Amino acid sequence: MEMKTLTAGLSVSAQILAADMQAIKDAGFRGIICNRPDGEGADQPTFDEIAKAAKKHGIEAVYQPITPGKVSDDDADAFDKALTELPGPVLAYCRTGTRSTTLWSLGQADKRTLADILAATKAAGYDMGGVVRRIVNGGKTQTDTGDAQYDIVIVGAGAGGIAAAASLKSRRENLEIAIIDPADIHYYQPGWTMVGGGIFDAQDTARTMGSLIPKGVHWIKSAVAAFEPANNAVILDGCRVVKYDRLIVCPGIKLDWHKIDGLVDTLGQNGVTSNYRYDLAPYTWELVENMKSGRAIFTQPPMPIKCAGAPQKAMYLSGDAWHRRGVLQNIDIQFNNAGGVLFGVKDYVPALMDYVKKYDATLNFFHTLVAVDGPAKKAWFDVAKPDTPVERVEMDFDMMHVCPPQTAPDFIRVSPLADAAGWVDVDQSTLRHKTFDNIWSLGDVMNAPNAKTAAAARIQAPIVAENIMADINGGSPVAQYNGYGSCPLTVERGKIVLAEFGYGGTMLPSFPKALLDGTKPTRAAWFLKEKMLPPVYWKGMLKGREWIAKPEKITVS
Repeated sequence: MEMKTLTAGLSVSAQILAADMQAIKDAGFRGIICNRPDGEGADQPTFDEIAKAAKKHGIEAVYQPITPGKVSDDDADAFDKALTELPGPVLAYCRTGTRSTTLWSLGQADKRTLADILAATKAAGYDMGGVVRRIVNGGKTQTDTGDAQYDIVIVGAGAGGIAAAASLKSRRENLEIAIIDPADIHYYQPGWTMVGGGIFDAQDTARTMGSLIPKGVHWIKSAVAAFEPANNAVILDGCRVVKYDRLIVCPGIKLDWHKIDGLVDTLGQNGVTSNYRYDLAPYTWELVENMKSGRAIFTQPPMPIKCAGAPQKAMYLSGDAWHRRGVLQNIDIQFNNAGGVLFGVKDYVPALMDYVKKYDATLNFFHTLVAVDGPAKKAWFDVAKPDTPVERVEMDFDMMHVCPPQTAPDFIRVSPLADAAGWVDVDQSTLRHKTFDNIWSLGDVMNAPNAKTAAAARIQAPIVAENIMADINGGSPVAQYNGYGSCPLTVERGKIVLAEFGYGGTMLPSFPKALLDGTKPTRAAWFLKEKMLPPVYWKGMLKGREWIAKPEKITVS
């Protein structure tokens, strides 16, 4: 954590942690303003966690969440008011500190000269030139000219973004490519289920972003505020403008923790955990190791979610651990699923049901988690069975693994790129935007009806690269996506049901059935998940080596 001074009364920083609070107090701060909405990142503590830690240290905290691209004059006034009302000095934070600095800059427009604003923000390490242009231009960011121009701009440096950049560079090295992402750390998120099962260490799933950006690709360490596709422009936090010839959009998905009442108050304590957050996956294993009896609830929200098998993977690995320790008979496992089936592709269900029976788990379909009281160890579910009035039921628990509701990131949902549901609107075969023909998308954020998994992004990245190169060369799309996704269902330690399927639930196995039958639990699939897929991810997919990911060509009849 680095605190950067703007004035004697205000400093700004990137995301802070509850563990930073003593250092913040020791630095003399008496007030905190959070300008980052909960759920923007997979390693992000909620504001409630920060506020509780602040209160313990005698620091007042205010929540003023700002969606990227939605910094208004009213927001700046509210920020100014909070600065006045909070005891000072104040530390404001967001993902990188840019939103907080933007709010201060806009709020100072009628109090300081533009030169003074620029000098203060530059000294703190923030470029507010775009904000100044917005002030001078009456509140509008001009996009007819940009601060930078690239052949291809990629929004998001997750699995899809880095893989797409590497695939493009492998095809034409002299392409000018920029990746926009404010994160310092890149996570191998498929590994978090294994962390929650006591198999992987959390730190082995994280690497610095700078070590993974492909050679020759420019990394713009910023958040995207808005899109202006009519002007081929991306507006960054701080109102800087990046222009592009072609754009790839792949910022991932938002975890909507706040949609469940009381959940953010109890995450990471009172037996409530989730493998969907980097810092909570180890707590899952801690709970499993220490549990000897009681009720364990595993929840799955309405679709879409990333890695739809992950909620039940947590159940299976926990049940296996309890079985191995000889305490399974004392534990009541409940799997509460908002949907009506255990798994969407029926061919895999028989093998999964064998393990449901082995662990004596109760399947509760059409159960959507709506509220949690951690200290009381109670949860409430809305039960919405077909042709039946919705009923709210209460359940006690000793441990609960929660999969949060998920949605497209806020700056995508409000953009011209989104469909009516908020997802990037693409052709499901070519992954090209339906309206803007120089924009493509891949990964969790787009609206193709496929499973949202890293394995899907591994296949999609070369397809997008092939079709962009065809477009650069003046041709039509040459590669098509068949909806491939993979979900290695960890049914016990040492065995996996390897689900591989495409659009409409079509089976798409990567290996001959004689070598690996994905509909059965196998040790070969476990070896693939534990030993082979991490190197395939780090050394293959993110390096542009398209192992078992050759694009399928479009056939002309």
